[in-house]
Amino acid sequence: MNQEQLNKVSSGKGFIAALDQSGGSTPKALKLYGVEASAYSNDAEMFDLVHAMRSRIVTSPAFDGKRVLGAILFEATMDRQIDGIDAATYLWDKKQVVPFLKVDKGLADEADGVQLMKAMPELDALLQRAVGKGIFGTKMRSVVNAANEKGIAAVLDQQFAVGQQILAAGLMPILEPEVSIGAADKKEAEALLKAGFLQRLDALPADAKVMLKLTLPTVEGFFGELVAHPKVVRVVALSGGYPRDEANVHLARNPGIIASFSRALTEGLSAQQSDAEFNAALDKAIESIYQASIT
Repeated sequence: MNQEQLNKVSSGKGFIAALDQSGGSTPKALKLYGVEASAYSNDAEMFDLVHAMRSRIVTSPAFDGKRVLGAILFEATMDRQIDGIDAATYLWDKKQVVPFLKVDKGLADEADGVQLMKAMPELDALLQRAVGKGIFGTKMRSVVNAANEKGIAAVLDQQFAVGQQILAAGLMPILEPEVSIGAADKKEAEALLKAGFLQRLDALPADAKVMLKLTLPTVEGFFGELVAHPKVVRVVALSGGYPRDEANVHLARNPGIIASFSRALTEGLSAQQSDAEFNAALDKAIESIYQASIT
């Protein structure tokens, strides 16, 4: 594991950009960016367009390691180039932004109030490729829709099991059990989640460290024990569907947690903007998320 990159993500000032929209969420991301479905006729053309969007973000002068600590990439982005350089290499060498990779294959059907990750039989091979591409860490998402003790235990057991597989490959896992902001018993679900996290973190090997990506909690500062846990490198927050301004307000009220926003980062960006307009809009977005992350 790259020590310079570890130092940056563990103690640097800034946030992690989530640029990992996958097959299911890409059409929505493109539509928000001003690219209608009529602009592409198949998945290959769709992914070409979203790669162009991501490349425009990453190559913008507003996007660099002074405010952006890391970026989470979709697998297809890792396998592509930005300005003729492998994407992960470009991020670190040109921008000093630490590259992460989304490794999950989507969500299984809901059971016991949660959605586990689909099986990942090719994960070991993907992790080997990621190491070869210069990836530092990974991210994988499950979803909690209700305060169901059995379901939340299953989510955490799966996240930690896969997390140990990722650690064994020499990569830093970001465990992401997202609690839906629409859950009627969100506060109760977060209490079960925190208790389950603390129990499993304490049981990890002494030298194991992980990162966590969580929904901003209902009770401000509720995840403080996770932020302070010696086996947690960093706690990052997803925007969860909140508009950027609202997500930033919630984030600033949770000391020690930094952003890992996707939609909230790209909100207001458009394919129709000139480069000057695009860069100005991105700079404004990055600065607002940066300030909320360091508050």
